[in-house]
Amino acid sequence: MRTVARIVLASCLTLALCTCLAAQEIRTFTSHALTLEDSPKYPANFGHLEYVNPNAPKGGTMRLFAVGGFDNFNPFIIKGEEAAGLIDRFYESLIRTTEDDSLTGYGLIARGIEVAEDLSFVIYHLRPEARFNDGSPITAEDVVFSFNILKEKGEYFYRAYYANVSEAIALDSHSVKFVFSGEPNRELPQIVGQVRVFSKDYWEDREFDKTTLEPPVTSGPYKIADFEPGRYVVFERDPDYWGADLPLNRGLYNFDVIRYDYVRDDDVAIEAFKSGEYDFRGENSSKKWATSYDFPALNEGMVRKEMLRHYRATGMPSFVFNTRKAKFQDPRLRKALGYCFDFEWSNRNLFYGQYTRSRSFYDNSELAAEGLPSEAELKILEPYKGRIPDEVFTTAFEVPKTDGSGNIRGNLREAINLLNDAGWNVKNNRLVHSETEEALEIEFLLVSPEFERIVSPFIQNLNRLGVQGTIRTVEPAQYQNRIREFDYDMITIVFGQSRSPGNEQRDLWGSAAADVAGSRNFAGIKNPVIDELIENVVEATSRAELIVATRALDRVLQWHYYVIPTWHINSDRVIWWDKFGRPAIKPRFGLGLWSWWLDPEKNERVESYRN
Repeated sequence: MRTVARIVLASCLTLALCTCLAAQEIRTFTSHALTLEDSPKYPANFGHLEYVNPNAPKGGTMRLFAVGGFDNFNPFIIKGEEAAGLIDRFYESLIRTTEDDSLTGYGLIARGIEVAEDLSFVIYHLRPEARFNDGSPITAEDVVFSFNILKEKGEYFYRAYYANVSEAIALDSHSVKFVFSGEPNRELPQIVGQVRVFSKDYWEDREFDKTTLEPPVTSGPYKIADFEPGRYVVFERDPDYWGADLPLNRGLYNFDVIRYDYVRDDDVAIEAFKSGEYDFRGENSSKKWATSYDFPALNEGMVRKEMLRHYRATGMPSFVFNTRKAKFQDPRLRKALGYCFDFEWSNRNLFYGQYTRSRSFYDNSELAAEGLPSEAELKILEPYKGRIPDEVFTTAFEVPKTDGSGNIRGNLREAINLLNDAGWNVKNNRLVHSETEEALEIEFLLVSPEFERIVSPFIQNLNRLGVQGTIRTVEPAQYQNRIREFDYDMITIVFGQSRSPGNEQRDLWGSAAADVAGSRNFAGIKNPVIDELIENVVEATSRAELIVATRALDRVLQWHYYVIPTWHINSDRVIWWDKFGRPAIKPRFGLGLWSWWLDPEKNERVESYRN
């Protein structure tokens, strides 16, 4: 998560000064955690996380699946297809958030964090017991190397994310200092704590920016035991894992083996699950959730199927316009085409009524803009009058609605009026621009055939306006390459968000990211006002200020119609063979899957049934 740091004393009782330093020195605070809240959920002396069983038994195998293939064990570059399951159980960071306290980073490799009162630097003090899986110690030099190589050779995201980190310095073998530039940014101390730490000895003689199938030296609880590219990868719990007894890890990582088997497509994956070839899946398709799981094992209680409520920000699932293309540069056109998407009909006929229409780029959170701007938001927005849509100040943003009957004539009339204003007219049943005489054609680039049933009704409505819509469904590797190179008209993307947006917003909406291959500015946004609003978010000095700044950014993004919002759900749809034990408490912001364990009695029952 892109959470940020408000400095909290190790006692977690006060932010008062804890040391008397000379007037010319920069005062610092020392803590076990960095949080955006008034205090972390867990104090410095906590014994274990709330959503784990600290006495959970170790052992057994968790069998999972992935679709497609892989050719890379380095998930930090834009090349290749990374293997499933690498980052969270393989590469560790200085701090880690928990699934029930997503605004706090707790020391993992770091035993303590020292932050300058003026936010000009942070010093991470490393645990001397921290080790890579080859037995070598994790040092400050490894942290500095990791930061530099991510910024120099990692995907573009890291250059944007670390843009205001001017230097990483090893003060001694177990202390590393990050120096910041620009305006004070309370997010940066925690952002640099999220750096995944690599072994300098391992990587300095290898090409970091090239794909690799050599299992690297890492520091996490699992290591690669076996693999076959495109078929499977097996992770084995490291019996010598240095962090096994940390309170942050107690009760987690209970399976001896985690195995991912690769399948051709998701339909094959469902049948494999039903036949018992793997143990757990999350379901993203409303249709499959409603229709694909009526099978004996579920009906006989061997399999459990539940919708588990979560409180994560859902972000913006959407059809995205590639505004790098001339045909999509007029917001009136983009707004008009949004009238052709009939969510209410789709929800009733395709989604079994499971979804809510998305509206905000920060839905399911307090960051979402609603109604008219507040007084605090107006202080941010009013200097941009004349440079942003007037509706930002006068009208509450809403997405077009229908009665769900499939009759959208009223919406199409609205669309035609907008298109005519923008210079588009229907000639010989084709929508043509009056100046260029170019007919509007749109190719929807998809990676899953399943999405064709959703896009096709949308295209039918577009055709009624004279727009020639087509679908191009490609295999995952080609899809990734085209996405990285922005080679598409429209795509379906979820712009994910955390509860604390910050530097990563530059990668999503910032002008500097628009033409950088591999960035997440999929819409190609180049707007100086949005750039400045992003910086307001980044430079927010309090939670209240962050909320106001984010809502202001949200409004301007909404009224530019860079996307057509689609839908979201505030529950995780999950189904699993009932062979696991689970803690009594589920975390608010996640599933807590890695706090589960293999229950011997349940497992014996399930295995007897399978056999």
